[in-house]
Amino acid sequence: MAAPTAFSLIATDLDGTLLRGDDTLSDRSLAALARAARAGARHLVVTGRPAPRVRPLLDDLGSTGLAVCGQGAQVYDAGADRLLWSVTLDRELAEAALGKIEAEVGEVYAAVDQDGVDGLTLIEPGYLMPHPTLPAVRVERRGDLWDRPISKVLLRHPDLSDDALAAAARSVVGSLATVTMSGPGTVELQPCGVTKATGLALAAEHLGLGPERTLAFGDMPNDIPMFDWAAHGVAMANAHPELKAVADEVTTSNEDDGVAVVLERLFGGSAVLGRQRAARTARTAQYAPKTLSIEP
Repeated sequence: MAAPTAFSLIATDLDGTLLRGDDTLSDRSLAALARAARAGARHLVVTGRPAPRVRPLLDDLGSTGLAVCGQGAQVYDAGADRLLWSVTLDRELAEAALGKIEAEVGEVYAAVDQDGVDGLTLIEPGYLMPHPTLPAVRVERRGDLWDRPISKVLLRHPDLSDDALAAAARSVVGSLATVTMSGPGTVELQPCGVTKATGLALAAEHLGLGPERTLAFGDMPNDIPMFDWAAHGVAMANAHPELKAVADEVTTSNEDDGVAVVLERLFGGSAVLGRQRAARTARTAQYAPKTLSIEP
């Protein structure tokens, strides 16, 4: 059945967006997603969390399809429990980037997400997990972070705000990595050129869908490339000002089921659409998966 609105693909961030602060999915949100699915729309989780930290939530959603994880560095097939596509961050480049950042702002504390469906989150001494519910393994020294291939590095500074740390990192890292800010206490380094938009483009292509029928939800600056790629971007009321500035509309907060509010409007018989961004095709061409491929 064709979706009753212009949207056939719903891309949702997790933390601060679809999830409430206690990492739970509300019954209202689950019902709204189920209604959209019955109307023919596909749902894709697009998150900074690595695949192993997403599996339990996909189980709660009853999802056996694809998910975009690791800030776009992983396309995960939940049904097969395997990565269809992944990009790792070169560990020597990661170390070099950390050295440049510390030369600029002083000591930072680091963690890494290992690549793979069974990869661990490793944290060095002094690093505090921004999400205490997520499992992590503490190592004795920074060198232990590089024992296995990684998808990204997570950074915290004892004094600087996330915005200040991200700005300082961008000023010195250059092409060594992409710097993102994905939540309170979460500044990250990921493979250069990889964003949520690159992973979303690959997953959508695999599903036979494109940006022109994609509805995206998010709350942080790392969602900006996804909003640029999608036809319509919805920021949460609790979203970072940078994301609100480029959003097509702002819904209620994640605690007030902001994703469900929009889906109920669009898939509950009312097809009220927000404005569509001008020149979308030209702006999203940079995210098209031209040289990358995904397994059939």
